[in-house]
Amino acid sequence: MTAAISTAILEGLAKGQVIPYLGPAVLELDGPSAVPSAPETLVELLTAKVTVPHKIRKNLTAAGQYIENFKHRKTLVNLTNEAFSAPPAPTGLHHYLAGLPLPLIVDAWYDAGMATALANRSDFGQVQGVSQSEHFGEWVHYFNADGSPAEAEAAAGWKTLLYKPLGSVAPASNYILSDSDYVEVLTEIDIQTPIPERVKEIRAGRNFLFLGCRFRTQLERTYARQVMKRSSDKHWAVLPDELTRNELRFLSEQNIERIDLPLKEFVEGLCAQETSAPIAAVA
Repeated sequence: MTAAISTAILEGLAKGQVIPYLGPAVLELDGPSAVPSAPETLVELLTAKVTVPHKIRKNLTAAGQYIENFKHRKTLVNLTNEAFSAPPAPTGLHHYLAGLPLPLIVDAWYDAGMATALANRSDFGQVQGVSQSEHFGEWVHYFNADGSPAEAEAAAGWKTLLYKPLGSVAPASNYILSDSDYVEVLTEIDIQTPIPERVKEIRAGRNFLFLGCRFRTQLERTYARQVMKRSSDKHWAVLPDELTRNELRFLSEQNIERIDLPLKEFVEGLCAQETSAPIAAVA
């Protein structure tokens, strides 16, 4: 049975009013993923190659920091590249979103699936978070549809902006991953310094739809809160499993309506809907 999707979400996506915010779990929608689809999976791969203290071996940011401190930043980057080295395999959801007139897609994971789904379009570009340890004084880098570097001003001309706040394996191996990466961002994120100006412009008055995300950790909640800051006062999140007390508090605080459906069922309902809205210029 196909899930019924609210008209507000369907029309909002078709009109570019609703902004998808993707988490790593979307990679499992069409079956097992060839690249890590959760922080727990990624840290297992990293710590299989470098021994870290037992108490941090399941903590991605702490293990990343240990590797950076004792094996060098390049080792951390190379191991993460290796973890995401399989050819990107966009899911049906990625392709569905790529066909919509969305001015902004937020993708908070390191894979290149969403960018690959957009690859047949020349009117998109992406902006990625970068590490201060590699690009001191810079918060983000911009890339054209072909992966070539772009200036920030170019983003105003892109019909779809793909925002990768944690970076991505492609095109330039940018990763916000270790404790120090996050400390640098979190020091400034409350005053919005690391958030790209074009993202701030587009999000104003728009709603967010969280797919494949959880809000269990302070990092997950902080990023979601700061990315959707000064947007609309109504959002949605597909969250099928039992929620923690912190997650419930976060949903209430941010006025995020919980959609209690399995992600796969929700996405099947979403993709079953036809949209005839043409890709239009971003307001």
